[in-house]
Amino acid sequence: MTQDVEMKDHPTPSNSVISTVPSALQHLKEISALIETGSYTKEVRRIFRAVRLTIALRRKLTAAVLLAFLDFILVPGSEAHARLSVYLPKEDEHDMEVDTATSAIQAPAKHLLPELEIYCYLLVLIFLIDQKRYTEAKACSSASIVRLKNLNRRTVDVLASRLYFYYSYSYELTGDLAEIRGNLLALHRISTLRHDELGQETLLNLLLRNYLHYNLYDQAEKLRSKAPRFEAHSNQQFCRYLFYLGKIRTIQLEYTDAKESLLQAARKAPVAARGFRIQCNKWAVLVRLLLGEIPERTIFMQKGMEKALRPYFELTNAVRIGDLELFRTVAEKFAGTFSTDRTHNLIVRLRHNVIRTGLRNISISYSRISLPDVAKKLRLDSANPVADAESIVAKAIRDGAIDATLDHTNGWMVSKETGDIYSTNEPQLAFNSRIAFCLNMHNEAVRALRFPPNPHKEKESAEKRRERQQQEQELAKHIAEEDDDDF
Repeated sequence: MTQDVEMKDHPTPSNSVISTVPSALQHLKEISALIETGSYTKEVRRIFRAVRLTIALRRKLTAAVLLAFLDFILVPGSEAHARLSVYLPKEDEHDMEVDTATSAIQAPAKHLLPELEIYCYLLVLIFLIDQKRYTEAKACSSASIVRLKNLNRRTVDVLASRLYFYYSYSYELTGDLAEIRGNLLALHRISTLRHDELGQETLLNLLLRNYLHYNLYDQAEKLRSKAPRFEAHSNQQFCRYLFYLGKIRTIQLEYTDAKESLLQAARKAPVAARGFRIQCNKWAVLVRLLLGEIPERTIFMQKGMEKALRPYFELTNAVRIGDLELFRTVAEKFAGTFSTDRTHNLIVRLRHNVIRTGLRNISISYSRISLPDVAKKLRLDSANPVADAESIVAKAIRDGAIDATLDHTNGWMVSKETGDIYSTNEPQLAFNSRIAFCLNMHNEAVRALRFPPNPHKEKESAEKRRERQQQEQELAKHIAEEDDDDF
């Protein structure tokens, strides 16, 4: 009896392997059937759905599963099969026996659709990147791009856009992003000629990312301004475009436009894209500080972002108080973080805003104060702090930052009485901007609505169509006769 029990316990591990491996393989086969249906019916939405299902299945991909899937989709010995199978190492014999057994159960129908071939390239490329085999990922992505250049099908565009992204990503991971800039420009030109709008969106964002990676902001702006623009097809690509546009506008000192783009990108980004939203919030905080605004505390307390936004919270606190010494301390404490985020140049620009904020607080607190005291409160550490304080106060008065006068004879700054802000146009302008934002969001939501076709409407039969055409001809003849009578 004990031997019988032991014999029964032996097949359990193999059953577990058989139940896990075919599950991922079966999902891939269902996705391939979805792509095949979308290709024959020319329904791009099915290809979109297949890509989403693939991303959800990404963690379950193994070399054994991919090899079995390649044998199912591609003809063994074909060029695509030979090229892709090289990147997939064969696992132990037990797993391979399981794969052959499962593939033998279901009759493998060989498909030669270009969509399925490109999908195989995409699967292998994702697997190589997840396994951190970046050199092989570069070679695989380059081969897939060569194959894509010979395909001009609308149902391939969705898969091609994902391949473009991973093509650039694999080169970015190895630090060779500058090598593919010419290829990306050529692919963008090809997509424009083929009217592949999704590919144009993706490639434009990849080119902007390429330029910004090397701080080529002028070239990025020239490309962005001359590239054709149309209604966004992908929300993710539109969010990336807004983020890159916000960074370009920030460097060009166009802070108002940059703030609008960055905040819109952060709002439109999906909740799962936490890293992207963190980057958007970092740049948006700095832009608002450069505009003289103080971001709300709730921005820094968003779930999952507290630690990443902590340096910018302390920086905002220093700017809000107007303490130049605290600002220097925070900038030195988190210098590494700011350099990694590539925001150190913006931090340097903020010094003037800190001084201006401190000066505004002084003008509100004191009706009259001497310039040496102003220099002391601002903690100016220059060789001649009084002269610097005088020039700072004069510039702030000229720019309208403070409502005061400068008494050069006695060395005083005399503040004027603060009036009622509701007697000015500022509340009206604030309400106007909020109303415009709400209306813009409503219009975008209406444009994003997708309505199904009208199946309840009866299709026009051939007899009714002939009757309608005959009536139209008689009406046109009658109108022509009336026109002749008029002459």
